[in-house]
Parts: sequence; structure tokens; C-alpha cells
Amino acid sequence: MLSFGEEHFFSSSLLHKNITIKKYTTIILTVVLYGCETWPLTLREERRLRVFENRVLRKIFGLKRDEVTGEWRKLHNEELNDLYCSTNIVRVIRSRRMRWVGHVERMGDRRGVCRVLVGKPEGKRPLGRARHRWEGNIKMELQEMG
Repeated sequence: MLSFGEEHFFSSSLLHKNITIKKYTTIILTVVLYGCETWPLTLREERRLRVFENRVLRKIFGLKRDEVTGEWRKLHNEELNDLYCSTNIVRVIRSRRMRWVGHVERMGDRRGVCRVLVGKPEGKRPLGRARHRWEGNIKMELQEMG
């Protein structure tokens, strides 16, 4: 995904891991998550975002030497979660979405954002399975949170 020498950008042995993680959170995550408050995420997209995050974290933390066999191996997802003490990318999206819902709820009915959110489009929907909508995702997340 990165085209400017990603091998050296994340896995440089000269930089401390904390600095590399700060580069990831300030540069990469801000670009990837731009406008995520309005995304209607499907399970497939959530999985792809987790795969992206794990791939980047594996580049940052590198390989691990197996204590039993002495061979180098990739880190497992649980090990990555333990090393990267921040919340995963899907939870960040959900928390940002909930914060944005609060802003929209406090807006008046005359504001364009609220009208678009509450408005019902006219016409027929295409045949097939109904697409995920932003409002449906918000309702599911509120039910999960209680």
C-alpha cells in the first residue's frame, strides 16, 4: 500500500519502536481513518482493516525467535495486541462514529447534516441484498454497548 520504501519506513533498526509507532499513528492512521465517522462498515471491510493494521504492526515489531526451535517466526495476532497497547483500528472507528453521532444529535433539525441523516430518499432500491447503511451500523453498535 505504501510506495515510498515501506521496508525502511517501519523496520529501521536505528529508530526506537516507540518512535515508529508514533509515526504510524500520526501519519498512516490519520490518512487511513479520514472521514471514518461516516463509513457504513461491513464485516469484510472490518476484516480488511484489521489485516492492514496487523501487517503494519508486523513490519514495526519484526520477527521473533522461537525459544524451543530457535527459528525466526512472525508474531501472532495476540502477541501484536500485547505489544501494541492501543485499541485496534475497528474500535477507533466505532468510537469516532459514536462521538460524531453525539455532535449530529445536538445539531438542530435545520442543519444540513441532520436533514441528510434523518431524510428518506425517494424511489426504489435496487434488487438484491440491502446495503449496509450508516444508521443501521449505529443502531447495532448502540445495542452492543447496551
